[in-house]
Amino acid sequence: MNDIDAPLPPDDLGHRVSEVFDLVGALYRRGLRKLEQDEAVEGVSVGVRSVLVLLHRYGSMTVPQMGRVMALTRQFVQRMVNDAVERGWAETTPNPAHQRSSLIRITDEGTAVITAILAREHALNRQVGGELTEAELRACVRVLKEMLRTFDPEDAD
Repeated sequence: MNDIDAPLPPDDLGHRVSEVFDLVGALYRRGLRKLEQDEAVEGVSVGVRSVLVLLHRYGSMTVPQMGRVMALTRQFVQRMVNDAVERGWAETTPNPAHQRSSLIRITDEGTAVITAILAREHALNRQVGGELTEAELRACVRVLKEMLRTFDPEDAD
């Protein structure tokens, strides 16, 4: 193992993690702008898109479950769910595990909408340059997951 492969001392780590946050923040804001520009195509807000992606990938969920996964308040997620339900992209179903917290399920129309959005995003993501390798992307994901775990709230709502 050479110096570049050794774990960083805490002070150096703090500075490097700040650099990552700066880049992730810029990437997030630019990505949101791009998503919002494309919103007119399907009429899907960024928040509703996030709800549809969760339901599409993981199946039916409650609003509190979605809020925990997205690190957003239940109230905000509920507004996004209400919008998705109003547009026919999601529906509420009884929750056998909890009477007061319905399950939210994506509809066929919601699946078609999010599939089109994800296909368009995939086409855009394919344009990322830099000849990135699988190892580099695995390392990036590992670092971001570790950062997320570090800042994960202990008393999730």
